[in-house]
Amino acid sequence: MTPNEIPSTLPSKAPRAHPRKLPTPTKRSLSARGAFIAAAFARRFSKIGIQQARKAKDGLLPPALLAKPLRLAFEDLGGTFIKFGQILASSPGVFGPEISDEFRSCLDTGPEVPLAQVTAIIEDELGCSLSDVFAYFDPNPIGRASIAVVHRATLLDGREVAVKVLRPGIEHLVATDLDLMEPMFELLARWTGAQIAGAIFQQLDGFRLQIGEEMDLRNEARAMETFRNLNTELNLDLVAVPEPFPEFSSRSVLTMEFLDGFAVDDLEGVVAHGADPAPLIEQLIRGFFMMTVKYRVFHGDVHAGNLLLLKDGRIGVIDWGIVGRLDDETHWFLCRMLAAVLGEQQAWDDVTAHVVKTYGPAIGEAMGMDDEQLALFIRGMIEPVLLKPFGEVSFAEMMNATQVQVAKAHGVEFSDYSIRSVIKRMRLQRRIHKMATDSGGLMSDFDRGYFLLGKQLMYFERYGKLFLKDSPILADPEFLRALLQEAA
Repeated sequence: MTPNEIPSTLPSKAPRAHPRKLPTPTKRSLSARGAFIAAAFARRFSKIGIQQARKAKDGLLPPALLAKPLRLAFEDLGGTFIKFGQILASSPGVFGPEISDEFRSCLDTGPEVPLAQVTAIIEDELGCSLSDVFAYFDPNPIGRASIAVVHRATLLDGREVAVKVLRPGIEHLVATDLDLMEPMFELLARWTGAQIAGAIFQQLDGFRLQIGEEMDLRNEARAMETFRNLNTELNLDLVAVPEPFPEFSSRSVLTMEFLDGFAVDDLEGVVAHGADPAPLIEQLIRGFFMMTVKYRVFHGDVHAGNLLLLKDGRIGVIDWGIVGRLDDETHWFLCRMLAAVLGEQQAWDDVTAHVVKTYGPAIGEAMGMDDEQLALFIRGMIEPVLLKPFGEVSFAEMMNATQVQVAKAHGVEFSDYSIRSVIKRMRLQRRIHKMATDSGGLMSDFDRGYFLLGKQLMYFERYGKLFLKDSPILADPEFLRALLQEAA
């Protein structure tokens, strides 16, 4: 069966989601926020020093020099920028270890929200006083994330819970930032020649699509209930999902089971607790493929801040605000790609045909390849990173391979990060985008499923390099073959 023969439907196991419509920012709010963003970047980057910037080769600020002021600027700006910082923190394969290590604080640090405001939101949303629900409510947050804060509390019946509360005014802030981020990142590329700007651009469209869903915490409550049931059905006994309490939750408040643990990449904590993350990560990845292939749903944001090594020996998966849902066509493509990597020759032809269908004939023209060369290129790009051990692969190279080839075909050195070359590559990408759209491709309709799948692979690469260096992501071919056969 080909994508043209099947309807595009959402999976029946997917939790229902209703993204909150973001407000339209006014010109005044855009102007004010734009000035604030410009001031934050100017303040932080001015501390680098003009002389140091002039010493940077071809205008490029090296990651070691760029990372700290960029992270401080993101933290000054909060909200949407902190959310983006989480992607940088969890993807060293794409952004480099210097950037990712520096942005680690973005996984669990955001501006404080006064307790009085938190209390007012909870009482207004639940329609009762705090004491009517909680025997104890810790005034100090245990988490200050990008769009919400989390407090520990105890229900009247003694159960320990975590209470997640959306930041006041976050919808307006996010809507404004999304309108300003693209020109700001382009300015960053022009100003510093930073290679990071190009990688950020790749994430921005998908980021726009996902964040509206996170603005309604009822979506997250339904997701947790769904995945708790799937964990039981699939016998994933090492993976824990918090139990939500809908009677104490609303659009802006989520009360859930408290999971006691520490971040999966806290290597000091791993040693101190004598934990062995390897079997936990193995089951987590196994469960990801089971849910994605069998049910077409998966946790869409497994960065290190959302994975906890629990004191009871399990791995806890928290923050279910982003859930990946594959329609029939996207699911078909994923299954054909896995079948191809597992040795089915015809599947490689299907994968290539789908790429051309999605992006139009312009992709071959842009890369200077005919169909046969394109098929070999795609195979050489995908096959190694899924079959070689984590310690030998780089998902960043796979993600950048197309851009490298496009640049080469147009006489541009991809490794040249001078301002002139960065801007030339950005303009080239936009021209290719237009060519694909004009030729009938679907490149203008950014597919959320592809975006989220790619992001999870980047995250898994990090955990694999930490704890499973000698194992590939497709470590059990027979298990995957059986899974694909079941899903057929």
